[in-house]
Amino acid sequence: MPPSFNRKPETENRKPAAPEGLPLVAIVGRANVGKSTLFNRVTQSAMALVADIPGVTRDRLYRTVVYDDHQFMLVDTGGLVGGGEEEMEDMVRRQAEAAVAEADVILLVMDGREGPQAGDYEVADYLRRTGKPLLLTVNKIDHPGREEGLPEFYRFGISPLYPISAAHGLGVAGLLEALVERLPPVEEIPAPPGVRVAVVGRPNVGKSSFINHFLGEERLLVSDLPGTTRDAIDTPLKWEEKDYVFIDTAGLRRPAHVAPGLERQMVLRTVKSLARAQVAVLMLDAPEGLTQQDSRIAGLIEDQGRGCLILANKWDLVPKDPRIRKDLLDHISAGLEFMAYVPVLPVSVKTGYNLKQVFPLINEIYSQSCRRTGTRELNLILQEIIQRVPPPRFRNRPLKFYYLTQPEILPPTFIAFVNAPQGVPHHYRRFLVKQLRERLEIPYAPVRLFLKGRTRRR
Repeated sequence: MPPSFNRKPETENRKPAAPEGLPLVAIVGRANVGKSTLFNRVTQSAMALVADIPGVTRDRLYRTVVYDDHQFMLVDTGGLVGGGEEEMEDMVRRQAEAAVAEADVILLVMDGREGPQAGDYEVADYLRRTGKPLLLTVNKIDHPGREEGLPEFYRFGISPLYPISAAHGLGVAGLLEALVERLPPVEEIPAPPGVRVAVVGRPNVGKSSFINHFLGEERLLVSDLPGTTRDAIDTPLKWEEKDYVFIDTAGLRRPAHVAPGLERQMVLRTVKSLARAQVAVLMLDAPEGLTQQDSRIAGLIEDQGRGCLILANKWDLVPKDPRIRKDLLDHISAGLEFMAYVPVLPVSVKTGYNLKQVFPLINEIYSQSCRRTGTRELNLILQEIIQRVPPPRFRNRPLKFYYLTQPEILPPTFIAFVNAPQGVPHHYRRFLVKQLRERLEIPYAPVRLFLKGRTRRR
């Protein structure tokens, strides 16, 4: 049976998203109406899995979007009603409700091909009761014949309608223009000076104890019970005459273990904390080794483009056999191969082991993430790389890299102009990123490389 939406939406005492970070826009609706396709279209990515099978999106996906000088965070959710395996429906619904509870603007997506469905009434009524800006988006309007069914959607009492085709991009620009008009103003709150460090990890791995060690006092609540820290807490501190701001975040549980209430919103708040941090410290429980949830959190850090330091805490509880300890660190590195550039440091907050190395590593990661290189030097390096290992041919013609620029830092972001970007294979792109790290001496930086098409000028 479809879940009930009779309870009051979770909007009490909600503050605007600006003090926490960027405004939040949630895409919600029934399963298989095209939410993930719209997410991919707006973010210009293939981050969300898209398929014709209902219920494919089972967790929230987040991406920062910049449109017309406005910046916001977009959240893709699972369907609020129906879709997929029965045992997954409750978890997916809770994930969607958590995103709605945090959202500043809601995009309600319906299927213009099928027309209004029974589940749409429940969703529309639930969202209307939140009192939040709500845009009704009718998807799959990809030819004139489908427009004839649009008047049926006015029965939900939400106007105007925004007919779009997410798959083809039709009407998306108009939808975004209306969306940014409804975003709350971003409040400019002076941030305390220093490098902003988000401390993230599963519950009860020692995040608050780690920060308290450097504060020299029990300023953050420490408990053996998982989930003690319910929200992100900013703590300024000075270490060896340098300023830092540590952001202690709620522990990230597996989606199936996120219970109703405050814990449902912890994942989103942690992601928002990562978005405003400059370096992330991912804490693991060394005796337990690398878990699937640790890998998931590392993926969130990678998605946000944050420099990262991995701390294998509780090292004092690991057997002192050198082979066991080496195998444990090798297992962590192998499990996080997609973040092979990230240093892994065994520590013990309880005994203080290796904690003196934490701040020098944070400083180095931050410094490398801020490094900028001139276009002339970049192009000399690029030519050396492609001469030593030429790119493969594409459609029986050579791939030609014309030049390389660096428009941004934090993370170092590079744009390579090439005659056929779609022809550059993933392995060669990874090779270029690895070479840039080595030659620019930024081994700990999360490098971004984009390919842009152009033809050589005659």
